[in-house]
Amino acid sequence: QVHLQESGPGLVKPSQTLSLTCTVSGASITAAGYYWNWVRQLPGQRLEWMGAVTSSGFTNYNPSLQRRISISSDTSKNQFTLQLSSVTPGDPSLYLCARDRGVGIYYETLSEYAFWGRGAQVTVSS
Repeated sequence: QVHLQESGPGLVKPSQTLSLTCTVSGASITAAGYYWNWVRQLPGQRLEWMGAVTSSGFTNYNPSLQRRISISSDTSKNQFTLQLSSVTPGDPSLYLCARDRGVGIYYETLSEYAFWGRGAQVTVSS
């Protein structure tokens, strides 16, 4: 069974960079054919896809976050990370990591993702 778990500081100061790590077990992030994603929850509980990284290090970001987001992987630790710069109190607080099903012929919707972490809360406050 594939398990994902988010971790990182729960408090970030405004204008600083939010950093979270997703630790994966039960599967290798180096295995081809999958996207490892970061998602966050917007007001009204709507989920927003932030971006993803593949086993080869290829990244794809939500255009609305392009200037602020960076996703990378650490294969030695079987982890992938999220960095979101210039955070404000208006940024959502719940962040989740997830892996898709590996269909490979299209970008899967969030509802199609196979595995999810339980989420991490990050508060932006001075």
